Amino acid sequence: MANNQDQINHLLEKLDALLKKQQDFSTEIKNLKEEIYTLKASEKDPVVTDEKNEKGTLDSVVQETALEEETNQTIEEQVLPIKQEAISPNTPSVIKKKDKTRSNLEKFIGENLINKIGIIITIIGVAIGAKYSIERDLISPLTRIILGYLAGVGLLLVGMKLKKKYHSYSAVLVSGAMTILYFITFLAYNLYDLIPQVFAFGLMVVFTIFTVVAAIHYNKQIIAHIGLVGAYAVPFLLSDGSGNFVILFSYMAIINVGVLIIAMLKYWKSLYISSFILTWLIYFSWYAFEYSTEEHFTGAFVFLIIFFVTFYLMFLMYKLKRKEKFDIGDLILQLSNSFIFYGIGFSMLNDHETGKELLGIYTLVNAIIHFIVSITVYRLKLADKNLFYFVSGMVLVFITIAFPVQLDGNWVTLLWAGEAALLFWIGRTKKVPIYEKLSYPLIWLAFFSLLHDWTTVYNGYIPDVPGSGVFPIFNINMLTSIGCITSFWFIYTIHRNKNFSFPWPNLQWWYKMLTIGLVFLLITTIYFAFRIEIATYWNQVYADIDVLSINNTDSDYTFSIYDQLNDIRDFKAIWLINYTLLFLIIVSFINIKKIKDSVFGYVTLIVNLLMTLFFLTRGLYLLSELRESYLEQQVSEFNQSTIFHLGIRYISLAFITLFLFVFYKYVRQKFLHRTFIMAFDFVLHISILWIISSELIHWLDMGESTKAYKLALSILWGIYALFLIVLGIWKKKKYLRIMAIILFGITLLKLFLYDISHLETIPKTIVFLSLGILLLIISFLYNKYKHIIADDQEN
Repeated sequence: MANNQDQINHLLEKLDALLKKQQDFSTEIKNLKEEIYTLKASEKDPVVTDEKNEKGTLDSVVQETALEEETNQTIEEQVLPIKQEAISPNTPSVIKKKDKTRSNLEKFIGENLINKIGIIITIIGVAIGAKYSIERDLISPLTRIILGYLAGVGLLLVGMKLKKKYHSYSAVLVSGAMTILYFITFLAYNLYDLIPQVFAFGLMVVFTIFTVVAAIHYNKQIIAHIGLVGAYAVPFLLSDGSGNFVILFSYMAIINVGVLIIAMLKYWKSLYISSFILTWLIYFSWYAFEYSTEEHFTGAFVFLIIFFVTFYLMFLMYKLKRKEKFDIGDLILQLSNSFIFYGIGFSMLNDHETGKELLGIYTLVNAIIHFIVSITVYRLKLADKNLFYFVSGMVLVFITIAFPVQLDGNWVTLLWAGEAALLFWIGRTKKVPIYEKLSYPLIWLAFFSLLHDWTTVYNGYIPDVPGSGVFPIFNINMLTSIGCITSFWFIYTIHRNKNFSFPWPNLQWWYKMLTIGLVFLLITTIYFAFRIEIATYWNQVYADIDVLSINNTDSDYTFSIYDQLNDIRDFKAIWLINYTLLFLIIVSFINIKKIKDSVFGYVTLIVNLLMTLFFLTRGLYLLSELRESYLEQQVSEFNQSTIFHLGIRYISLAFITLFLFVFYKYVRQKFLHRTFIMAFDFVLHISILWIISSELIHWLDMGESTKAYKLALSILWGIYALFLIVLGIWKKKKYLRIMAIILFGITLLKLFLYDISHLETIPKTIVFLSLGILLLIISFLYNKYKHIIADDQEN
């Protein structure tokens, strides 16, 4: 508060200063005008006309002066209330507003909230009292039911009596009374067997009808919802376990028609949505746990059609009669209705012996239904164009599905990918948003269908079965992957094209999410499309050799085959690493040259860093394993190793070298809005040291000089530390010199804690002399170039 008052005082001071300046300006303007008038009067003869002109001029000056004074007064009058209000914040208007707010809150609590809490507490009290009387056996079951009905009817009569004066309060009492009557009827039938099933069923139907009529009479949706919940609960509350689904669904169909008509008359759309959810939830639960093709197929399929048509017609009535606009909620609702109907019907037919042959026709019938509706809407011009586009889109969707139903495998994926691209193109370029919305699920459907193809087709190779293998790259599966990649790339290009504006400019978050999603799909599909081809090739080679181990009885030969199998696993892993490095090189290069997106750049940098660490650990280990296998098999009778066991090493090193070079370029790009040069230098020099250390071990191993590992590594690390010192002085990079000192410290720790205990006298002498000389050289460099180092530290 104190800060606010200081600010108010400051603003008032500025206001006074401006008013004073305004008065000074008015006075100065007045003086200038009088002076001009005097000068003009002295130059002209005192003729009558001049006197009239002068008089007119004088009058105008007087009028302007009066107007200025009036303006000043008006400004004062406008400013004065502002000052008063600023000085006295507790003005009557504020108090009045607060009182009004408090009054509205009090009214809401007193007239609306309390009565609902009260009726809930009343119902709970009745339930507790009934429970107590039952546990203590205070009154007979018949008496309990009669008292329960009397309580419900009494509450109902009181509510109806109060309707005229207390409308909302009365509505709450009536809804509570109906709840009690539902509950008591259930107890009378299920717990005490006091009334037969048909009578109980009839009572609850009467309660439902009365509740719906009361809802219309009161014009309160809450009463209708209570009646709706009670109506759908009746079959379950009064079920005798016979499983007669015809009675259940007939009852639901009648309730649906009645309740939905009421929802239409009163425009209670939430009632329609509630009925939709409850109906399909009950039907699906029954289908999942009770349905049997032999017993229920015909009846279940008939009711499936009835429910679908009922909700479809109600949806169209809302759109056509009420002239509602088609929005995202309608899209979700109708897609759910159409695909629940199609999905359950498809499952029923698929489990039926004859129905299996009709799946394509069933799908085509779905398309025809939507086609008839779309033509009707278009010809009669009954609704906005979005509804027509939606229904037309459903026709395209079901026609698209009809072909895959009769076909199999990859063609399904290709058709979905092509359909997604077509719908997205129509929606974005022709400015028909509903088509673009329809493309979204098809995009993901195509992607997941492609994943399914990958997992089923590529893992089906059996060496003894001709034709089960997959030829690398040139196969139908790769063609499917390329088709999906083309579709996703086309969609992404259209999406990013500035000539085609985004349909929902206010939803920029959705634009960004769509962009990220498309990039994810595109990159994921491209990467795994080729990765799985490489993995499949090596898996097939592995399977071919594994057959030899099964059919051979020579233990030595079998042991050699096991070595080959291990080598194949290593070759597969290292080629997958090489491919991943190449893929990241291409992705990084594309972002540098074409896309130049900062978010994508940061993500790629993180992935590149993780891949670098993965190569240094897993990749170099696999290369050393292949070298060891090569050396071991050279002395074996069943030598299957080749020079490629060693050559793959330098192919991999070529990939990592190119990868680090692109990484080097990446961290210096302007679109990242910052550089990561220092961080990259750490990664780069650690990588170089790691790789040359591995290379040193490789050649020592090839030369059978394994005992020189420790000595050679210590000297190598010392030389590299010296290199970092020189580079740090030359480039004036302090962090490189610090890195060198740390490396030298690690080398010395390794020397004293590990090397000395295992080295003989001559190697010890060599390593100590070498490191000592390197330290002296480093010290000399620091002394010679201390002025450069000092300047670097100051900067």
